[in-house]
Amino acid sequence: MVYTNINSSFPDQVVPDEEKQSLDYGLQVARAIEGEWFSGYENARFANSYARFHNLKLYARGEQSIQKYKNELSINGDLSYLNLDWKPVPVIPKFVDILVNGMSQRDYKIKSFAQDPTSVQERTKYANSILNDIRNKQYIDAVKTNLNLNISEGPKGDNIPKTIDELPVHMQLDYKQSIEIAEEEIINNVLDSNRHDLIKSRVNYDLTVLGIGATKTGFNRSEGITIDYVDPTNLVWSYTEDPNFEDIWYVGEIKTLSLPELKKQFPHLTSDELSKIQKYPGNSSFARDWNGRNSDNTIQVLFFEYKTYANQVFKIKQGTSGLEKAIEKRDTFNPPESENFKKAFRAIEVLYSGAKIVGHETMLRWELARNMTRPNADTVKVNMSYSIAAPRMYKGNIESTVSRITSFADMIQITHLKLQQVLARMVPDGVYLDADGLAEVDLGNGTNYNPAEALNMYFQTGSIIGRSLTQDGDLNHAKIPIQELQSSGGQNKISALIQTYQYYLQMIRDVTGLNEARDGSVPDPDSLVGLQKLAAANSNTATRHILQTSLYLILKTCENISLRVADALLFPLTRMALEASISKYNVATLDELSSLRIHDFGIFLELEPDEEEKAMLEQNIQMCLQQQSIYLEDAIDIREIHNLKLANQVLKLRRKKKQQYDEQIQLQNIQAQAQANSEAAERAAMAEVQKQQAIAETTLQIEKGKSQFDIQKLQQEGQIKKQLMELEFQFNMQLTQAQSQAKRGEEEYKEKSKDERTRIQATQQSELIDQRKKDLAPKNFESVSNDQLTGNIGLGQFNPR
Repeated sequence: MVYTNINSSFPDQVVPDEEKQSLDYGLQVARAIEGEWFSGYENARFANSYARFHNLKLYARGEQSIQKYKNELSINGDLSYLNLDWKPVPVIPKFVDILVNGMSQRDYKIKSFAQDPTSVQERTKYANSILNDIRNKQYIDAVKTNLNLNISEGPKGDNIPKTIDELPVHMQLDYKQSIEIAEEEIINNVLDSNRHDLIKSRVNYDLTVLGIGATKTGFNRSEGITIDYVDPTNLVWSYTEDPNFEDIWYVGEIKTLSLPELKKQFPHLTSDELSKIQKYPGNSSFARDWNGRNSDNTIQVLFFEYKTYANQVFKIKQGTSGLEKAIEKRDTFNPPESENFKKAFRAIEVLYSGAKIVGHETMLRWELARNMTRPNADTVKVNMSYSIAAPRMYKGNIESTVSRITSFADMIQITHLKLQQVLARMVPDGVYLDADGLAEVDLGNGTNYNPAEALNMYFQTGSIIGRSLTQDGDLNHAKIPIQELQSSGGQNKISALIQTYQYYLQMIRDVTGLNEARDGSVPDPDSLVGLQKLAAANSNTATRHILQTSLYLILKTCENISLRVADALLFPLTRMALEASISKYNVATLDELSSLRIHDFGIFLELEPDEEEKAMLEQNIQMCLQQQSIYLEDAIDIREIHNLKLANQVLKLRRKKKQQYDEQIQLQNIQAQAQANSEAAERAAMAEVQKQQAIAETTLQIEKGKSQFDIQKLQQEGQIKKQLMELEFQFNMQLTQAQSQAKRGEEEYKEKSKDERTRIQATQQSELIDQRKKDLAPKNFESVSNDQLTGNIGLGQFNPR
């Protein structure tokens, strides 16, 4: 066997593929791995790694060895004077649980993105159709209005974007190809069937405690796609400085199998081979049982994967018609130059799967790995079944959160033990009795003032009787017979130890970043809620690398599942299991997935926002709701989006859309109001016209009525006038007759009066003549009898004539 170089025990890789597939080649690889990890036994790399990881797990459980603490407090190994509780203080488990449970609570959603040329072309065609509809919206609406034809290229529906800004969000949220939906359904189904949540919790625990986590994906015809937890304690790998172990070329794990399980996995083993294997005692440097020993009923098997390369050689033969045909050949194919055919080849990565009993020359399996997972973006590369990550690794050395704080946990334990010592040695306060002082006291009532009586009086009343002078009159130096004794300064020591305890506890918080706001142990009642959230956010930032590593391992697991789906669909049993488990709407897509190698998927994890991010998003949502910038339905949809950046983008678009809708509604309201006003004015004008017409008709009717009334009135007046005229004529006739009669009477009277006057005048004239002639005295012509108002006067003479 040819080796790579003198410093390597691995076999040469520049050999034909036929030699690489030989069992002897696989045994050389297994020996080389075993030599790197198990040579030297107690000082072997595997033993040191096992001991280190085992010690960290004990610290994480609060079950670390107490021997170091006994050595610290013992005097030359003697512990006979110490009666202490040596059980470790479980400080580290609290911080581990906070960190692990906090990561386990972060939910995520698996997103599948088809990125092969066919899917990209379909996605681009879909987006361009919507984009063309947006740009030609006016023309499409005009054709639809005038010709009643829908000439739009894109899909129809209420969720179709109306503007170019909405198109990217629509493509991320609403657009999903059937192949992507089926892929997501299958990945989720495989994760659920393998109880990946439990595996994730164990991996998160390992990342916190050990600083490294690992999972393994596999495939078999009975169970389909499998996901297994890998204990980093039993893990072996090639040297790497990559925290994601992307450049390792071998990896494996030690499994402890019982003999029946070994026969089940390797049925080709004969009874003689099993008998030899059973007699092999194993080695305590490898996996152990709960007694710390290697059981004789178990066998330690190294399962490993070895990455190398293989030459793909093709014979390109040209036919008589000019067409070329490729025929695959062995890598040793080296034909002479010819005009009819030529040689084409390329080198690709391949995986060999092996299994060997540790410490024994029995090789259980060596074969070219079945169902290798190859990223379709680069078909030359191959992915290993193991997904490993150690976020804080440098030069092969792995650091974890627990490894940072074990020394502080040791100091806390020692402080706790010292505190027990101080408490054990503390004595209560006592009193000092001076017997000479008691002897000088005479109570005067015959009672003896002995020490017992003095103590009773002191403890019950707190009073003491003493004498300043002795019976001889000298100064009594024991004038205070009872004095209280103070114990040693144990309280000061206890305070100092408690401060030391708090100091190392704070050191753990400072080193890990898990402050009081994160665990809620000592919240400050005076601190604002915002400050507490800020402190918790800072703590999350300090441990975010562990969460990111956990998500990376989940992502790698999902990618391996995606690449193994085609294998699961090739076999009837696993295909039927998938058809029964996924939605019936995705059954039709299985035929497309059966040729999964023509599809290339990008797998993404949409992580649910943490409490701080949710609070910021909710604050924006509540502000928009208060301003009525979005609808309640929009707020519900935005809360369902796990991607915070996308949620804020949707919030802006919904807010802008709501604003445009409100403006449109406002414009419609203005137009409706203007139309309503116009209609109201028109109705008012019509009403005015109708009113004027009604008034005119009413006036006409009134005038007509008046005219008829006037005519009737005139007729009646004419009739009345006629009657009056007739009556007047009659009256006039009568009046004329009366007037003529009166006139005749008057004339007759006048004539009569004239005649009377003439007669009187003639009489008077004759008397005057007679007077002149006779020269008589003046004659009074007044009637004397008429001047006197005596007797009854009749008024009949005053009646009108």
